[in-house]
Amino acid sequence: MSSSAETERAVEAIRNANSILITAGAGLGVDSGLPDFRGDRGFWNVYPPYERRGFSFADLANPAWFRNDLPFAWGFYGHRLHRYRETVPHDGFQLLLRWANRCEDGFFAVTSNVDGQFQKAGFPEDRIVEIHGSIHHLQCVDGCGIGILDGEEYSVEVNEATMRAAVPVPTCPRCGGPLRPNILMFDDREWDSSRTDRQSARYQRWLRHLHERRGDRVNLVVVECGAGTALPAIRAESERRAREFGGALIRINRYDPDVPGAEVVGPLFIGLRGGALDVLRRIDLAQES
Repeated sequence: MSSSAETERAVEAIRNANSILITAGAGLGVDSGLPDFRGDRGFWNVYPPYERRGFSFADLANPAWFRNDLPFAWGFYGHRLHRYRETVPHDGFQLLLRWANRCEDGFFAVTSNVDGQFQKAGFPEDRIVEIHGSIHHLQCVDGCGIGILDGEEYSVEVNEATMRAAVPVPTCPRCGGPLRPNILMFDDREWDSSRTDRQSARYQRWLRHLHERRGDRVNLVVVECGAGTALPAIRAESERRAREFGGALIRINRYDPDVPGAEVVGPLFIGLRGGALDVLRRIDLAQES
């Protein structure tokens, strides 16, 4: 099927939606200037100092650094924190929010991104699930019981040549121990999931509301942007909810737009190749024509 035909199917699905689920991976932020760290080569293109030392993204996104080498740990996360704070969400976020606000039964956004771009773009805090946490929130490394802190008041100075943070790094106001981002890292048994758990509980209540309110008449459309196959949790959630509600999945992806075949899931799984902003604009323009 041609791309234009697929776009028309996406337009029709969104027009008829009474609820929208937006799912997103790192590819959504690329049009805002954020990296998607696609493979080691992509990561090293953003952070050459780590290539010289042979560190991959998975090597660095490990909570052990916050116990063994705080300036090194905060060098990586402090640099990312500054970048995410300075980034302006691209116009695609506003298109998604406009479509979502038209839906009688509302919307939710579920993302694996930790950058806070949905909040910055104006999505309500109580309509977002950040499955891996947020870099804009912090937790105590020593688990003193202070809970999750708003990271807005903390800043980290990073030497970009060495990717090490200046000391002092953020410290816990209760026990004086080090703080770390409230992000689920690799091999992470210390992540405080309570904030994400609360988000997930609100999401589950919304899904139950759709079933109770609409029964078999739920017309949910899942709009998935930039979710890759390396960490497939977002893609799996998109497909699961589209199947659960018998709705449409619109998968937008530069590299991996493939969807399961119609013989498996039905006719409303739509794959559109391209960057999120370009494809969202194409759909929006077609809606107005």
